[in-house]
Amino acid sequence: MKVLVADPLAPAGVETLAVDHDVDVLTDLAKDELLRVIGEYDAIVVRSQTQVDADVVAAGRNLKVIARAGVGLDNVDVDAATRSGIIVCNAPQSNVISAAEHTVALLLALARNVPQAHGALVAGRWERSRWTGVELYGRTLGVLGLGRIGALVTERLQAFGMDVVAYDPFISPERAARLDVELLPSVEAVLARADVVTVHLPRTPETANLLDADRLALMRPGALLLNVARGGLVDETALAEALREGRLGGAAIDVFAKEPATDSPLFGLDNVVVTPHLGASTNEAQDKAGTQVAEYVNLALAGEFVPSAINMQGGPLDDELRPFLPLTDHLGRMLTSLADDGITGSITVEFLGAIAASDCRILGIGVLRGLLSAASGEPVTLVNAPVMAEHRGISVREVNDPQSKDYVSLIRASCVRRDGSTVRVAGTVLQPGDRARIVEVWGTPIDVEPTAHMAFFRYEDRPGVIGTIGTGCGEAGVNIAAAQVGRRADRSEAIMALALDAALTPDVLADISGRIGAREGRAISLP
Repeated sequence: MKVLVADPLAPAGVETLAVDHDVDVLTDLAKDELLRVIGEYDAIVVRSQTQVDADVVAAGRNLKVIARAGVGLDNVDVDAATRSGIIVCNAPQSNVISAAEHTVALLLALARNVPQAHGALVAGRWERSRWTGVELYGRTLGVLGLGRIGALVTERLQAFGMDVVAYDPFISPERAARLDVELLPSVEAVLARADVVTVHLPRTPETANLLDADRLALMRPGALLLNVARGGLVDETALAEALREGRLGGAAIDVFAKEPATDSPLFGLDNVVVTPHLGASTNEAQDKAGTQVAEYVNLALAGEFVPSAINMQGGPLDDELRPFLPLTDHLGRMLTSLADDGITGSITVEFLGAIAASDCRILGIGVLRGLLSAASGEPVTLVNAPVMAEHRGISVREVNDPQSKDYVSLIRASCVRRDGSTVRVAGTVLQPGDRARIVEVWGTPIDVEPTAHMAFFRYEDRPGVIGTIGTGCGEAGVNIAAAQVGRRADRSEAIMALALDAALTPDVLADISGRIGAREGRAISLP
């Protein structure tokens, strides 16, 4: 078969492909050139430069696989590929060691003022007293995100004698204990404890500008901050202000909100070390990306299972279960939002009624996929969700029961929060039309169709609450498309579920929750 390598790839990767296939390396193709030739190829391998959009997918009449030699897939139209039956795969673990080592390198450079002292010395200035540094031994490292890279950074800096605290609601306490890490209940708690804070989170709507001016103000005086994860997690202007005022001791930044970054408020500050997104820029990472993705292309072209395929949900699925798969993703994401202070090490998924007669394991994985999607910097799929959950110490307990009181088939997902309380949500699919419905939230009956933007409030059942919530949304300019109220049998508590035309901001959510005295309020975004 024919393979097109459209971006520079490590020679080892090209050699791996060439063993069984005809390989053409044609880099720097303009789009019209790519459209003209892509129809000849069974596979295309890219990095970040070549855009494989819907036009390219449509022109690739023989394409069977699109492979990204790296982690991100921003330059690939995954939906178009899935609709065309084309496998999309990447090399998700190729850069984890390099990114972890770069984080440690930046911290050491920052703590000992290495770049600044080097610059002064080669400029002819012997400034030994000016660039006195600090030791890492005995200091507290705060890790935001204990995924693969966060865990590797933790292990390496523990070797320097650092104590580690972390925030990650999707890591089980057992997994944290094995890492010798103290889990804290919030980002704010980590910022208040740590001498050094390192960020290892994906960039999502929830994490954008996570470290803004208010949160930076919570950091300890003289603390150091590192971001080798994603641009936009840290408010660069607010960080520069804190550094200029001397409230923070320094920062090391590898990623920026806008890249390429040739201008930033952080540039030129003596207590800042910056690099141009070098986290994955090692020969070893490039080789791994090339060889890993080449191996996956070979598997795909041979018709075999591809471990890093990110759109395997487009593959064969029992027709009776297929309508329930999107619902499981919604239920998992709802658990993530409702248990945002963290979960213990297992979730329970119950399959009730007629659906219990089928092999529902794929639906349990679907709940995992939804649960982990907001916590991972990698695409989470039906293929990799179990592996990612195992890494985080999370397991799935499945229960099949042919009895269902109110619905032909019902899926209920639950987890135990860090405070010991249980969060439970349930949904069903109504026929005809395969219409998904959320029918239980916080253990209370409800009936609402899942939409892109939703909000849930849990409050004392009393008059006037519905109007107050509507007023709060109206003042914020957010239209309510639908609203449903459910309440416990003893009428002690009610919940309101809102389908919205736009997302509620954290400030609006907090304002409405305060007005009604809500016991809990959550804003949720669903795919």
